Amino acid sequence: MAQVRYEQDFAAWTAEQSRLLREGRLVELDLAHLAEEIEDMGKNSQRALLSRLQELLLHLLKWQYQPGRRGNSWRASIRKQRQGIEDLLEDSPSLQPRLAAAYGKCYARARLDAADETGLALTTFAESCPWSLDEVLDPAWLPD
Repeated sequence: MAQVRYEQDFAAWTAEQSRLLREGRLVELDLAHLAEEIEDMGKNSQRALLSRLQELLLHLLKWQYQPGRRGNSWRASIRKQRQGIEDLLEDSPSLQPRLAAAYGKCYARARLDAADETGLALTTFAESCPWSLDEVLDPAWLPD
């Protein structure tokens, strides 16, 4: 069977590579592209984690600064982001330090998004995150 080229049909290439792995036909593997894809998988997990944290912080800011607009959809979004973060960390515990390291950056981006979405001045929101990472991830916690 002719090898499927990575650049021509990615879906067929992945199916072929997984079949070759399962059959133990290691010399036929496209090692360079496999290594690249594995690295990208790790990066994608990290990006997903930080995206969820940023979205969580955004909703917590809106919750705190727009109490009159609080509703079930915001509460559900907060819960879903927390659950998503928990799931990602269960699958990849080694991402925990990355979450803590990027906390300030995620907050800064969430702060900008909150100003855009609420129409409130950027200066309304604290320049650095007023909450600990533990509070933000606590399923029972919401800001006042």
